[in-house]
Amino acid sequence: MHSRPKFLTLTQIKMPMPAIISIMHRVSGAALFFALPLLLWILQQSLSSFGAFNEMQGFFANPLVKLIALGLLWGFFHHLCAGIRFLALDLHFGSDLETARASSRAVLAGGIVLTLLAGWQLW
Repeated sequence: MHSRPKFLTLTQIKMPMPAIISIMHRVSGAALFFALPLLLWILQQSLSSFGAFNEMQGFFANPLVKLIALGLLWGFFHHLCAGIRFLALDLHFGSDLETARASSRAVLAGGIVLTLLAGWQLW
């Protein structure tokens, strides 16, 4: 029988990689949800006239806006890769411990690589 800890310090608990990916999946989904009205407004403005399109191009020329767009791109790609992973887990593919850890690392790497590829076009 294992002895139970005498105290619980939340900062000393090491979360496993699949748990971190799951939390990041939820956070990225929430960020995308809350950014959706702004993104739809930007799309509407850019399609309304040629002048508004040029104005939106100028808006996206700002490095801070590009950085925010890059963060949203990462959120999208991470959410996409993690969602595919969770669908596979729901179908009982890769649910053993070692495969779950490997797939979480693949989700993290895939989200970063896809963001860098798409962000290269953005910048």
